[in-house]
Amino acid sequence: MKRNTFRSENELYHADTCEPLKSAADRGDLRLAALGRGSYPGTRLPRNGLREILMAGYWSAPSDQDWGLDWHCNEGLEIGYLSAGKLPFGVEQKFYQLKPGDLTITRPWQRHRVGDPHVPACHYSWVILDVGMRRPNQPWSWPDWLLFPKTSLKRLTDLLRQNEQPVWHANREIGRCFERIDEAVALGDGVANQTRLKILINELIVLLAELLESRNPCLDESLTGSERTVQLFLENLHRRLDEPWTLDSMAEACGLGRTHFASYCRKLSNVSPMEYLTRGRLEAAARFLRDQPELSVTEIAFRCGYQSSQYFAKVFRERHGHSPSEHRGRKM
Repeated sequence: MKRNTFRSENELYHADTCEPLKSAADRGDLRLAALGRGSYPGTRLPRNGLREILMAGYWSAPSDQDWGLDWHCNEGLEIGYLSAGKLPFGVEQKFYQLKPGDLTITRPWQRHRVGDPHVPACHYSWVILDVGMRRPNQPWSWPDWLLFPKTSLKRLTDLLRQNEQPVWHANREIGRCFERIDEAVALGDGVANQTRLKILINELIVLLAELLESRNPCLDESLTGSERTVQLFLENLHRRLDEPWTLDSMAEACGLGRTHFASYCRKLSNVSPMEYLTRGRLEAAARFLRDQPELSVTEIAFRCGYQSSQYFAKVFRERHGHSPSEHRGRKM
């Protein structure tokens, strides 16, 4: 769900404004109720209260829709629940067909989509909490209004950080909790209702912790490490090739010093960070030249992060042995 523009360790996201969803609600194709911040749809949450709640909402679609939410990430931890119907749900390279009672959990670095590409008739609810992290190697900071003991929160954090499974089948207690959250969302942002919402999210966190503990998930501490963060950065760098990257800025995007970042990069790719970036840029340029003849060489140079077509042509010739224009005319 895209809201304000924000930077994750992987890429720039124009954070979800949920425009397709809002348009469907405006047309009367479904019922949408939400409390949100920024450009999220719904009634505005108070500026100084419940700041960690980025959004809480639900939609109820009585018939198959002609929209879906394309690949995106969130700034916070998103917990969703399907209470009726079915819903295609993709996370990274995996795809799921959600059924009633399924719970979704996505972390900020997990790209996901809702619909394939459209959303069928269903009732889907969600809460997005800002717990202070954007990448796997950052610490989590839960809202201070959670009544969960610190030791229990630490355990829940480990369960969520060291296991990135996005879909679980929930129990009835979680289903009933989401029903009450939906009711609170529908009531709006009154002071008493803010208290009700806070209590219900406390309950949801307790139930989530109990559910995950009961399933005894396999935990992998490496998912929280700096190497994992660099791996995600490199895997998604092709979406940010137009940025003016330097070794320092790439390291900073991963929260690391340049030496450690370069070491992880070489371990994962067998080349230096700048060599990895150059390779990605030139591979993307070759695809543009082959697949998009309407783009000029200068446009392709800029899209791939080169500030001049002359320098781009020089680097391209050094790599391929011929100019970009000549590459475009070659048979593949």
